[in-house]
Amino acid sequence: MTVTRLIARPMLASMFVVGGLNSLRNAKEKADAAAVVTDRVVPLAEKAAPQLPIPSDPATLVRINGAAQIGAGLLLATGKAPRLASTVLAASLVPTTAAGHRFWEEEDPGQRANQKIHFFKNVSMLGGLMIAAVDTEGKPGVAWRARRAAKDARREARHLAASARREAKLAAAQIH
Repeated sequence: MTVTRLIARPMLASMFVVGGLNSLRNAKEKADAAAVVTDRVVPLAEKAAPQLPIPSDPATLVRINGAAQIGAGLLLATGKAPRLASTVLAASLVPTTAAGHRFWEEEDPGQRANQKIHFFKNVSMLGGLMIAAVDTEGKPGVAWRARRAAKDARREARHLAASARREAKLAAAQIH
């Protein structure tokens, strides 16, 4: 791991660990803001996966989101499964931002400006997480390796087919 990644990952993860702890400690206070999002998202999730037990209580969903942020934040900070951790954090950031920083609903200009800053800070963090989610540290990613394996398999199949044709021609020539 490069020095940059060694320093940058914990820096990026820090907000999520702190925010996740805050969500666990203050889930009831955050539930009202979360209800705006959960009232719309839970019915969609229930339709998409009716077999899964999806909680509808906003405080429970805030706690789940907070726990996901803590766990994924710690994984990212320590460099364990950083791509997966970044993806989980990005997914958790969307409802957090949609629920907590609805600047367009603020009437007070000062509050609106504050919420707008937080909204775009989260959008910026989402961009960083998206980059981290695809960072292969200079090593080939799974998609590249799969394409390479398919290419190698096609080349090998052509080679085997050509060898089989040559063998068949030799066998035919020996019979005659």
